[in-house]
Amino acid sequence: MVVDTDGYQALIEHLALNLSVFTSEVGDTGEETIEDVSTDMVASNIMAVFEQNPELHSSVRFKLLKEVDLVIQDLEEVLAGVWNKKATNEQIAFLDEYIALVKNLFDTAVAKYD
Repeated sequence: MVVDTDGYQALIEHLALNLSVFTSEVGDTGEETIEDVSTDMVASNIMAVFEQNPELHSSVRFKLLKEVDLVIQDLEEVLAGVWNKKATNEQIAFLDEYIALVKNLFDTAVAKYD
């Protein structure tokens, strides 16, 4: 549905090419880890997809949630070395943009079910 698309593979490559954002520990950090930020952002984005598409059948919603789990697993795998470190503002900004792009892929997938 999403994770096995060319668009998603391109996003994983984009993430891998921008790992330098996550190697720097310079910058203001809050209390949230990269894991916290990533999972919260993905969760809020998938909730937005559901709110924007209230007519989605429960079977489609279930497929989407399974895909979300795979997205989180991929993020955790690529960012394993920093997954539990506190996120800098730059890292949060990157994750916000990245996860918005992932949401676009979910929006496209959902549109096929209309």
